[in-house]
Amino acid sequence: MRLNTSTHLRLEQRMKLSPRMIQSMEILQLPTLALEQRVNEELAANPVLEKLDSPYDQGPDLAPVAGIPAAALEKSPATGSDSASDDPSARAGSDPAAPSPTLWSDDHNETFFSPRSGARRPAGDRDPKLAALANAPAPGASLSEQLLAQWNLLDIDESTRSAGQRLIEWIDPDGYIRESIDVITRDLPPGVRRQDVERAWPLLQRRLEPAGIGARNLRECLLLQLDALARDQKELVHAPRLLVERHLADLEMNRLPQIARRSGLSLEQIKQARAFLARFLHPSPGRLLIDSRATFVTPDAVIEPDEQTGRYHVRLADDHLPRLCINEVYSRMARPGEPGVDEKTHQFLADHIRNARWLIDAIEQRRHTLLRVLRVAAEAQKDFIDLGPKHLRPLPMTAVAERLGVHVATVSRAVADKYVNTPRGVIPLRRFFSGGTEDSTGQAVSWDAIRVQLEEMVQSEDRKNPLADDEIVARLREKGITLARRTVAKYRKICKIPPARRRREY
Repeated sequence: MRLNTSTHLRLEQRMKLSPRMIQSMEILQLPTLALEQRVNEELAANPVLEKLDSPYDQGPDLAPVAGIPAAALEKSPATGSDSASDDPSARAGSDPAAPSPTLWSDDHNETFFSPRSGARRPAGDRDPKLAALANAPAPGASLSEQLLAQWNLLDIDESTRSAGQRLIEWIDPDGYIRESIDVITRDLPPGVRRQDVERAWPLLQRRLEPAGIGARNLRECLLLQLDALARDQKELVHAPRLLVERHLADLEMNRLPQIARRSGLSLEQIKQARAFLARFLHPSPGRLLIDSRATFVTPDAVIEPDEQTGRYHVRLADDHLPRLCINEVYSRMARPGEPGVDEKTHQFLADHIRNARWLIDAIEQRRHTLLRVLRVAAEAQKDFIDLGPKHLRPLPMTAVAERLGVHVATVSRAVADKYVNTPRGVIPLRRFFSGGTEDSTGQAVSWDAIRVQLEEMVQSEDRKNPLADDEIVARLREKGITLARRTVAKYRKICKIPPARRRREY
C-alpha cells in the first residue's frame, strides 16, 4: 500500500450561490419593517447610496446618469465573480452596466440621482431616529431581576441571602424550581452550604411575591397561593384546599362524581371550589412578572375591494420606505478616465455603486414578486375574504409557483413573516396557503376550514353529553368530509380542545 499524489482533470456541474443571489433571497424574505432597517443600514454603510426624498432631491433638475462600463464594475476582487442564477428572484438587473430602476418609480427605464451630495440636516432639526429611540419604552426587568430585588430587601443573614440568590437562578419562567436539592447544591458558591439552601427555600416561597414562586410542582404552587389567601379569607379556602391536596388529579381529569364520593362534598360545592381556584389562583405565577406587552404587527400589504369591478385590489404598504438612488457626483467620479481620480478611488466607487445597484434591483424584484404572489392569493381566496375561514380553499405553494413560473422556494420566501390587511383584519399571508382534501361532491376543502367546522361543532354541543372523537368523525362524514379518528384528535389538540370527558359538565 503506497500513498502518493497525482493530478486529474474532472468535468462537473455545481450550483453555486453568488453574493448577489444570496442578497436577493434575503431581501425577498424580509418583512417591511426589517427591510426598512436593512435599507437604513445600507445607507449608513454605502457612501454612494442616498435617499431621493430629501428637500434637495426635488425639482426638474434631476437627470439620468450614464451607466458605468461593466468591466469597471465586475473586476472587483472583493466580491468575486457573479455566476448566473436560476432563481427568478435574482434575475432582474443581471447586467450591472444597465441603469437600475429607481425603487417605487413608475418609469422603469430611467434612474434618477441627486444633483447634490452630502446634504446636511438644517441646524435645529431633530433626527427622527433619535426621537424614536427617545420615545421607545424601556425594556422591563426580567423575572430574576425582580425576584432578586425583593429578596435583597429582606432582613436575613448573608449565608441565607446567598443561598436564596442561588435558588432564584433556578427559577424557570413559570415560577417553578423543577430541579432537586441535590442538583442545586452540587456546585454552590463559596460560603454557602446545603443547610443554607434548605433554610432559604421555604423562606423564599413565603416572602416573595406573587405567591407560589419557588414551588416544586403544581400542587405545592396552588397550596402556597391558598396559604396567602387564607390570611384574609380562611373560611373560603377549605373546599379548594381539599381539592388541591387530595383530588388534584381527578380535578384535572374532570372526574367530579368520584371527588364527591371520596370527599363528602356535593357537586355544587365542588363546582364552586373549582371556580374559586380558576379565578384566584394562577398555575404559572412567574408569568405574572414577565412583561407580556402585546406585539404590534405592521401589515406588509393591503387587500381592499374595488367598488367598480367588485374584485380585490392589492397594493404594498411600503409608502414610508425611502426611495433609493445613486449619487451623481460619485457616479461621474467612477467613470473610466475621469481626471483627478486615482485607480484605488475609482475601484472603491465602482464596488459601492455595483452593491448599491444590486440592492435597488433586489428591492424592486421583491416588490414585483410579492405583488404577483398577492394577486394570485387574493384571487384564489376571494370567498375566504368575503365569507370567513370556513370558505378557505386549498392553495399549495407549488401550484402558485407553477402558475407564476418561479421556484416554490421563491414563493415560500415571499410569504414568510408577512402580514396582510384585509377587510377581515390583519391576517398572516401564509394562512392563504394551505393543503386540503376533497369532499363527497369533489369540492376542495382546506384543512383550516375543517378545523373551523370542528370548533363550531364543539361550541354547539351539549355540555352534559359532549361529542367524542368518533361522533365528530360521523358528523363530518354527514357533511361529505371523510377523516380518520386520529386526524380529528390531532386537529382537536391543535385547537386546544380537551377530550370529551374533560369537557363534560355535571
